[in-house]
Amino acid sequence: MQHKVILNSLFLIFLFYSCAKTGTPTGGYKDTIPPVMINSSPKNKTTSFNSEKITITFDEYISLKNINEQLIISPPIESDKYTIEPQSAISKKIKIEFTDSLSLADNTTYTFNFGSSIEDNNESNVLPFFSYTLSTGKIIDSLFLKGKISDAFEQESEKFISLYLYPIDSSHNDSTIYLKKPLYATSTLDSIVYNFQNLRDDYYQFIAIKDYGKNYLYDQGIDKIGFINKSIKLPGDTIYNFRIFKEESAFFWDRPKYKNDHHIIFGYYGVPEKNPIKLITPVPKGFKTLITKEREKDSLNFWFPEIEADSLLFALKTKDSTYNVSVKFYKPELDSLVISSKQSRVLDLNDTLQFTSSLPITELNEEFISIRNKDSIQIPFKLILDKNKDLIKIPFDLEPNDKYSVSILPDSFKDMWGGTNDSINLNLITKAFDSYGVINLRLNWEISEQDFILELLDVTNNVLRRVYEKNEFNTYEFKFLNPQNYIARVILDDNKNKKWDTGNYLKKIQPERVIYLLDTIELRANWEMNEVFILK
Repeated sequence: MQHKVILNSLFLIFLFYSCAKTGTPTGGYKDTIPPVMINSSPKNKTTSFNSEKITITFDEYISLKNINEQLIISPPIESDKYTIEPQSAISKKIKIEFTDSLSLADNTTYTFNFGSSIEDNNESNVLPFFSYTLSTGKIIDSLFLKGKISDAFEQESEKFISLYLYPIDSSHNDSTIYLKKPLYATSTLDSIVYNFQNLRDDYYQFIAIKDYGKNYLYDQGIDKIGFINKSIKLPGDTIYNFRIFKEESAFFWDRPKYKNDHHIIFGYYGVPEKNPIKLITPVPKGFKTLITKEREKDSLNFWFPEIEADSLLFALKTKDSTYNVSVKFYKPELDSLVISSKQSRVLDLNDTLQFTSSLPITELNEEFISIRNKDSIQIPFKLILDKNKDLIKIPFDLEPNDKYSVSILPDSFKDMWGGTNDSINLNLITKAFDSYGVINLRLNWEISEQDFILELLDVTNNVLRRVYEKNEFNTYEFKFLNPQNYIARVILDDNKNKKWDTGNYLKKIQPERVIYLLDTIELRANWEMNEVFILK
């Protein structure tokens, strides 16, 4: 009996402390549900709209993120014709107010696509692609278009591409997209697909633009564009895919820049005409000038000897005319001949020793150059000056696992003013055969007569190898490749000019097609990879 009393007492004490103990709440499940619209005034897809205010109510507090980028109103409404709240605060309601009754056109269906801008305030759960539709007429237009966007040249396509529709009427022409906003607009937002909804029946011009200025206009030379060559009819085909590209800029000159007493830089945009720069200022007999291309910039370098003058007058050629410009000599910058090696330690077995020059080279002298291998045997070589006068190539036969000492004494290279190089000494090595890999690409396609350019790139899109010539086996070997990942692509060279050509909107020329091998090629040392490139 006594034991029973003790046990009962202990149970009561334990129960008391258990009830009195403060616990830590578990918190429950994390909210993963996006906001839900519970009401709108007027109702979504209302007709005969004649109000100056729209209110959309959600079941929880929301905020609008990047609303200026995400919100697409179609047809577009001028930003000063409406206000939208909340901008920076939180609320359970989105309010859109129009400045006056003339903000919206008659008998028109409007769609407000909020993209991914709506998210709840607590967990930032996004309500994707929420849209609200109304009509100022008696019906909601219900036709649609859809498709995907790809870049005409790059492997990865940009996002937030705008799609614009222009009705074909008496005032429409090819220049409309430069001057007039579209009737309908939508966006791929953060994807590469679009879904154009609530369209009315009509004939349209249909374009895709990477609209960097967000002004609903095509800014040639800045924006990328994709277009359908002919007008489209709704109702009709509903799927249209676009390849967007950047056109070559209409050619024009930048302001010339005086560098020093032998160098003037002429920057430009677009593609210059042949022999575009002519010196007009009278010069002494034997006054030799040279024009070279800046390799990394759209600029032409005009080189000249010293002259007793404070300016030079030039005639600059454009597509349709020629105009004169005077370049005054002002604050010259010092420069001198600098020769730099493109290789510093390793010379790959398929590579050529190369040197760049800061000034145009006009004379090469192999007498002051020697190349020796690890056994101190003199190696024969050639000297080649690039036609742009700023690159010197020194090809010679390479052996694996060898060492080469390169000695270049003064007077090996001379610039057009008689200046010469400083002494250059290089110690280079070559690697063993098994340090490299091989990639064999076999092209599998039906159009065997198609001219093409086959390119091998690294993952940063630098072109490492290029093939123009076809062979009967459609198989192309790339030897002496360093172990890394590679990308392969084929450019369909329709005009056979051995380069990729972009399109032209006004001439209705689509860009040449570029096809990428679907998978990245992972190459290791001493491996030989055989890949089939299926071209559709």
